[in-house]
Amino acid sequence: MPIDYDEFGLFHENAAEAGLPYDPAAPPTVRRHRVVGPSGYGISALVWGEGPPELVFLHGGAQNAHTWDTVALALDRPLVAIDLPGHGHSDWREGRDYRPQAVIDDVAHTIRTLAPEAHTIVGMSLGGLTAVGTLAAHPDLVERIAVVDVTPGVNGDKAADIAAFISGPEVFDSFEAILERTVLFNPTRSEASLRRGILHNAREQDDGTWVWRYDLVMPERVEQIDVRFADLWEAFEALGHPMLFLKGARSPVVDDDDLAELRRRKPDVEIVVVEDAGHSIQGDQPLELARLLAAFIGG
Repeated sequence: MPIDYDEFGLFHENAAEAGLPYDPAAPPTVRRHRVVGPSGYGISALVWGEGPPELVFLHGGAQNAHTWDTVALALDRPLVAIDLPGHGHSDWREGRDYRPQAVIDDVAHTIRTLAPEAHTIVGMSLGGLTAVGTLAAHPDLVERIAVVDVTPGVNGDKAADIAAFISGPEVFDSFEAILERTVLFNPTRSEASLRRGILHNAREQDDGTWVWRYDLVMPERVEQIDVRFADLWEAFEALGHPMLFLKGARSPVVDDDDLAELRRRKPDVEIVVVEDAGHSIQGDQPLELARLLAAFIGG
């Protein structure tokens, strides 16, 4: 039996889990927009609030714009959360190249279209590298940047667990099967939050099976795409914008060597370690992330 899903009907769960006030008679104003970029591919985004968006959020690989829902509720500011190419409701691309270097012009165009007055861009993981690359190529886009738990890296593959999860089955027999695997790889998160995340990040097919909304790049495909990010260190170095860098205390993705290289490349960076958070700080500590962002942008 198909599972009912209302994309904008789950915010009360986010609020309840985080202990945020929520009035069901006056839910947040959130609407979905689609922008066609210079490449000809469409990018989808969630626009929060009534006023001109102040912030732009870019999610990590295998995520979507709804990963920021609790942070958006806590901030209570007009903002835009973008589905990166190949993710969420954005178009999948021929060639399946979703590196930051391949999508920055489309991302910049989307920001100029939906959030021309935004002052801050926030990016996590793949979205963090995309935010840095986009701002380096389009420095007038926003005034400041916050990067969540990612650098181009200096040693080893520190995201093996994340890669293992993403490289899982392409099709699941049932919602219970996709939930079981997600719980297995996210033992610190509540089952309710993971269920909500799957509803946003997967879809049921006509035969009752479930597939992810993101374009799976399987190991055999990775070998065909240049996924090296080392050249993005130059983008970090080129940025003259104030940068807040947030590391999850329990995350293996960013280590001391990465932070040392980050400080060498951008000596004025502000680095904050978020306690009781892994790689996905917005999932583990959304209220603390919102507090740190509010302090960074002022107010």
